[in-house]
Amino acid sequence: MPADVHFFGIRHHGPGSARRLLAALDAAQPSEVLIEGPADLTDLMPMLAQTDMVPPIALLAYPTDAPEQASFWPFAVFSPEYQATLWAVAHGVPARFIDLPVSWRLAAKDATEDPILEDDAPPPEPDPIQRDPIGALAQAAGYQDGESWWQHVIEENPDPGPIFAAVSDAMGALRQEVPKVEGVEAAREAHMRLEIAKARKANEGPVAVVCGAWHDPALREKHLAKDDRALLKGAPKRKIAATWTPWTAPRLATGSGYGAGVSAPGWNKHLWETSGADQTTRWVTRIARALRDAGHVTSTASIIETERLSVSLAALRGKPKPGFEELREAAIACLCFGNTLLWRTISDDLLIGSEVGRIPDNVPLAPLLEDLQRQQKKARLKPEALERELALDLRSDAGLFRSTLLHRLSALDVPWGRLDDPGRSRGTFRERWRLKWEPTYAVALVENLAYGPTLEQAASGRLEANMADSPRLGDLSDLVFQAMTAQLPVAAKRGSDLLEDRAAQTSDAEEMLAALAPLADVLRYGKARATDTAQMETLFDRIAIRAALALPYAARDLDEGAASTLRATLRAADQAVRLLDSATVIGPWQDALRHITEDMRANRLISGQGARLLYEADEMTSDAAVTLLGRMLSPGTETAQAAAFFEGFLAGAGTRLIHDAGLRDCVGTWLADLDEETFTESLPLFRRVFSDMDRMERRHLLDAALGAEVIQAGWVESPTADTDWPAHLRAVTAILKGAANG
Repeated sequence: MPADVHFFGIRHHGPGSARRLLAALDAAQPSEVLIEGPADLTDLMPMLAQTDMVPPIALLAYPTDAPEQASFWPFAVFSPEYQATLWAVAHGVPARFIDLPVSWRLAAKDATEDPILEDDAPPPEPDPIQRDPIGALAQAAGYQDGESWWQHVIEENPDPGPIFAAVSDAMGALRQEVPKVEGVEAAREAHMRLEIAKARKANEGPVAVVCGAWHDPALREKHLAKDDRALLKGAPKRKIAATWTPWTAPRLATGSGYGAGVSAPGWNKHLWETSGADQTTRWVTRIARALRDAGHVTSTASIIETERLSVSLAALRGKPKPGFEELREAAIACLCFGNTLLWRTISDDLLIGSEVGRIPDNVPLAPLLEDLQRQQKKARLKPEALERELALDLRSDAGLFRSTLLHRLSALDVPWGRLDDPGRSRGTFRERWRLKWEPTYAVALVENLAYGPTLEQAASGRLEANMADSPRLGDLSDLVFQAMTAQLPVAAKRGSDLLEDRAAQTSDAEEMLAALAPLADVLRYGKARATDTAQMETLFDRIAIRAALALPYAARDLDEGAASTLRATLRAADQAVRLLDSATVIGPWQDALRHITEDMRANRLISGQGARLLYEADEMTSDAAVTLLGRMLSPGTETAQAAAFFEGFLAGAGTRLIHDAGLRDCVGTWLADLDEETFTESLPLFRRVFSDMDRMERRHLLDAALGAEVIQAGWVESPTADTDWPAHLRAVTAILKGAANG
């Protein structure tokens, strides 16, 4: 006689489902346990029972020829499928997955004629009930959402009764209201029915089937085996690789985009780990501890009142005991004193959690994941779902090793660590990182297997590939810098050679200028890490000199947008030249700046910037700067040209204006001579020029321009109140006050 089959329709990641499932398995004592999951990954199931396997974890499967198509199947400690597997291993009962194999699903995605779909049309949009059956039941019961209904009826209910029979009946009624299931979903259910029939024939004792509640009625129905086989006939197969990977609690939440997620994984874990009357008391205690850890005073009396209020709220709402909504409202009222912002500071850690799973050493991993695990242990860096800071001293071996690991991962688009203020940390002996691990980084590493089996080889290979595809010198220089920070000499040498070749072929001044700043970073980095940078030093000098020779021609006849872009590039390039202070470069560079300053065809914004750079480098005296500014701002100069030179020379020069009286008087005279209409039209420009000055700098400039006696007299506060106030003073004050407000 065929074995009896017990169907258990569960909710994925439901602690109440898991607890009732274990009780049902104890009662049924099945001879085999069948679980919804990819059938071709069954060999990995026994690993779940290893003591070093700590959820949350996930099955990871991907085609060997296309790792970027990876798929995940997450498991939490409160997932019914996980607990059913542990039960089977503990009782010596065979367990296996029975859902559609991964290889079939992946092959179906790529096939020209989908063997599962009846035609080439995309799969139909799921019916609303099919998309959210629990939500449909909740709506029928008068609840706003399915999460609240399921938590109330099953997860938080201490005595829900025969839930599996009730869920099966409810889902059966729902399925009668939706169109016939087709496509991949129909194929999945056909495959599971065939596997259940096979288990019935092979076993004398009962068989347990653990499946999603939606599929329960379809698996109970009687279908002809030939019809199910016909639906699956001809499905192509595809070679896959699969393993286990760590997962995180935040990625189990629906807020992460996970379709089968739950709203509060932290609460569900609490329900699983705590039973009976202690659930409410222990949760209130956790809330109080979180508030105290955050530095807030929490009295014992408030804790007691929180629990009492939550119980009263549950009674008013007809619930057998408080759920997390009642506890949340009670905590906000009694512990946060109505301050919802205070609650939000602790709610994510409570309701979501920050746990990261752990995989045993003997579990086969994808090569890059395995290498990452080795590197993490060596670096003593634990992947965590919560963000934390990490300060590194690159002069120590440990700091240098950690930095190298994080830079290599960044080169692979795995931003486990993000540099704080990378612009100022480059080339120094200290780095500050912010670390936060995301499970999707495992997918990114799998995708990078094409570049090599270790982090070093893959990062080097990927950077070399990116270098080959980078047409611009600036982008190529950035990649060389990445290679050097990640201690990848092969990629750095390849990038240096490409830079040299492409620099010899380009005549674009802006492209060469853009390459200087990242090249300077490379050279600074090399000095900080004792890296051989002789080739890069020669290359920097060569590009800088060629850029200097091309700059005067590049500065001519530019429109406003092009001039603004070139100005920013020119300033960054000048900082790079000054930083390295190469005797070979300084002379030609200064000559180029003088040329654009004096060239009447050069865009005036660029001319002003060139003059400013010479002035800052003390290559132009104060008297010469005043003379030049006076000529460029003279009444005979077109206002638009004068304004452009004004911006190029003075933007960010607040400190110079404070201490250089001649320069300040020259500017003030020009401003005072502007007619009212031109002055008003130019106010946005003036605000831009002075916008980077802080309040104290503006105060000092007002003191210098107007005199302390004017400030004390209160003219600055209401300059229009005195009709005899000089136009010169009125103009300067308006600009500075405009900068303060703008």
